[in-house]
Amino acid sequence: MVTRKSNREIELMRVAGRIVALAHKAVSEAIRPGITTKELNDLVEKVIRDNDAIPSFLNYSGYPASACISINEEVVHGIPSPSRVLKEGDIVSVDIGALYHGYHGDSAWTYACGEISQAARGLMEGTKASLFAGLAKAKAGNRLSDISHEIQKTAEGLGYSVVREFVGHGVGKWLHEDPQIPNYGLPGRGLLLKSGMTLAIEPMINMGAKEVKVLSDGWTTVTRDGSMSAHYEHTILITEDGYEILTTI
Repeated sequence: MVTRKSNREIELMRVAGRIVALAHKAVSEAIRPGITTKELNDLVEKVIRDNDAIPSFLNYSGYPASACISINEEVVHGIPSPSRVLKEGDIVSVDIGALYHGYHGDSAWTYACGEISQAARGLMEGTKASLFAGLAKAKAGNRLSDISHEIQKTAEGLGYSVVREFVGHGVGKWLHEDPQIPNYGLPGRGLLLKSGMTLAIEPMINMGAKEVKVLSDGWTTVTRDGSMSAHYEHTILITEDGYEILTTI
């Protein structure tokens, strides 16, 4: 069931979202060649706990860390490790969730590690553009697939491909709520958007083909062709005339 949040719930989600944004700010300042993904994970967890919240991802369906950290061809759900050391030229997607007094915020961002290639920079910028193109359709009276269609149109128009296996979602009291929000599809279909709905919009965009596979750890998902992937996500509130980003400082 898709829920519309009360003013109290929205305020708690604003706080949860701000905590997620603070964790992303800390990550953005810490990323450099030589740092491990475990160190970044520990930094995320510290920021979340220091702000009276709980990492949403830790032990979620058995996931063993507080952040998903995916490098280069890894699309999502990369598991932090003390043996994964970032290198100059890597792009690093960091997905963070925080549970504050019963409500979640969820946001992902892709970061450059040192100097990166022009192609990698283009992928990052194109993925971010696809997120905000989708968000431009996030307002009361539009259909859910209007968001999906704009994401796909923007990404494919830039020559990239859209991952099908993972989608955006509702968020609030639960980390994953209805509805599911694909990053592709025809416009004018699906749920009628109403004010008070809270959604996590999150395009995962590949430089090469759209196909992905899950590695033997059961979590880390990579592009089948080894091409780079980028991931951007915000938790938003649907309003009468547009949207409010909740995962911001």
